[in-house]
Amino acid sequence: MQAGVDEVIRQLDELSVNLVVGGAAAPSMLEALAAIEQSAHAAGRVPAAEAAAELKARAGGAANRSAEEFDRVVAAGLQTLRNALASAPENTSMPNAISQDPELVGDFVHEASEHLATIESQILILEQDPTGADPLNAAFRGFHTIKGLAGFLALGDIRAVSHEVETLLDLARNQRLLLTPAIIDVVLESADYLKRAIAWVQAGLQGSTGAAPPFDELVRKVHAALERKQAVPQVAKPETARTRPANAETSKQDVDTSFSLRVDAGKLDYMMDMVGELVIAQSLITHDSAIVAMESGPLQRNLQQLGRITADVQRVAMNMRMTPVSQLFGRMHRLVRDLTRKNGKKVRLELAGEETELDKTIIEQLADPMMHMVRNSLDHGIEGPEERAAAGKPCEGVLRLAASHQAGYIVIEITDDGRGLNREKILKKARERGLAPEGQNLSDQEIYFLIFEPGFSTAEEVTDVSGRGVGMDVVRRQIMGLRGRIDIQSAHGRGATFLLRLPLTLAIIDGLIVGVGAERYILPISSVREMLRPTVDMMFTLEGRAEMAMIRGELLPIVRLDRRFAIPDARQNPAEALFVVAEAQGRRFCLLVDELLGKQEVVIKSLGDTFRQVSGISGGAILGDGRVGLILDVNGVFRENANV
Repeated sequence: MQAGVDEVIRQLDELSVNLVVGGAAAPSMLEALAAIEQSAHAAGRVPAAEAAAELKARAGGAANRSAEEFDRVVAAGLQTLRNALASAPENTSMPNAISQDPELVGDFVHEASEHLATIESQILILEQDPTGADPLNAAFRGFHTIKGLAGFLALGDIRAVSHEVETLLDLARNQRLLLTPAIIDVVLESADYLKRAIAWVQAGLQGSTGAAPPFDELVRKVHAALERKQAVPQVAKPETARTRPANAETSKQDVDTSFSLRVDAGKLDYMMDMVGELVIAQSLITHDSAIVAMESGPLQRNLQQLGRITADVQRVAMNMRMTPVSQLFGRMHRLVRDLTRKNGKKVRLELAGEETELDKTIIEQLADPMMHMVRNSLDHGIEGPEERAAAGKPCEGVLRLAASHQAGYIVIEITDDGRGLNREKILKKARERGLAPEGQNLSDQEIYFLIFEPGFSTAEEVTDVSGRGVGMDVVRRQIMGLRGRIDIQSAHGRGATFLLRLPLTLAIIDGLIVGVGAERYILPISSVREMLRPTVDMMFTLEGRAEMAMIRGELLPIVRLDRRFAIPDARQNPAEALFVVAEAQGRRFCLLVDELLGKQEVVIKSLGDTFRQVSGISGGAILGDGRVGLILDVNGVFRENANV
């Protein structure tokens, strides 16, 4: 770091000598001041860099007046710059703002992250149309805002990089710079640096004392981009007719008075918990036997009104955490761009249903699974241009992300028009690894789901994108952890579609309440395929122990909940009980229960650390009669059942 400081001092001495000897030409002096600003930044001398920038601006104005005025301004400014360099501490530790006002710094981290997400999406739009004014202005405003906030908090590195890129984009706004692909790369690299730097600041809030990521090489790239600048060709724009506004009264009505308010996520979570308690209390009152027995018309009307108000409050509270999936889909633009440039493929990303809303917690936890699946589509699914041409396909592949609401759930589709899943290849690899015994007859869905096994991969070689069999098993675990499920549709040679079905929120679940003995269990409706009363001729026993049922021509394993959870007094004769056909891990099976007690939307309650590891149970809920029902984890029940 000291070498950088010595270089700045050397440049200062050289400038001073030039002035004494006979004055320096204004252009070379301004260039030297720009070099000093860069060196001061690289050395961690943020105040000195700011002093150099200020002197450069003042000297530029003085040069337009007279040589004497220019020399006077520069001579005085050089001494100020030297003083700033001598007194400025090196920027190698966490800024004081982090310890003095961590709440303010936390707000900066959150706001800067939002601006960076906007910047990245707008720059990617600019890459397709470098003349677009709206995305250019949006990206410029993002860097400008981050620069101002970072300067206020004395985050010198972040401020310096933001300032340099802001200058670059300002030239583009003034049509003095053409946004070439190389410059787009530099801007995106700068945004990546700011993400790392902001992560460093966030780590400082948690007590980390690590060094800030270096940025001097990045600033040199920005300056190099400025030196290679090309003016934007001027294109005459047709004049548009100027219209006067509507009367004053109409203009006042058209003003948007809406505003947003940032609220701590912990407060929203607490409010959701309290709304959940309100829903439970309302349900207990409504189902209280003493109140039900009362034949009071006004009381029943008041209870109905209470139910409507409670439902409205619950709906509003849930909506406060809802966020459009465009936030999630937008992250995939950069991923597709970078991977296709690396592997030489041509891929067009299509988006649909971006306005569909989902709980923000789910969106955050869905980001990694989505990235894994998009990577696999780009690396394994979509072919290269030559292979596509040989197969009679357009050289440009299509990757489509779509979101939609279906029966109270959100469905996210990841579709590509590539090779599709190779059934025989997957089955062969699975048998080599002992995942599919020889002679076992598996359906297409069961074979497709083998790709989610840990370490499974059909790739012939390992790349830096995929091929190690790491990722898809993580995808399955994360989707299951969100109480979701995955369906696969594929046509060999024509592409594949992965369907992610997810609940709108993690706080409430639509469930079927079933009775087993004296116990009550809640089955997520998303896992249920059908219910039926079994007959004797449906029942089969394999090898004298495994119970199976023939349902619509398919032999399904039977899981007895009374044996799984050691429940006494449950019905043992399946003909006197019910089958609930459920699906887990791509396979269907029959849950044997005594009776169906109804359908109910319940508020999920955690069972705490004591029961967190109990397989087959994901939580609990208070039912309308005040009893506690356990929410079944269908995947866990299926996995742990001894008969499967």
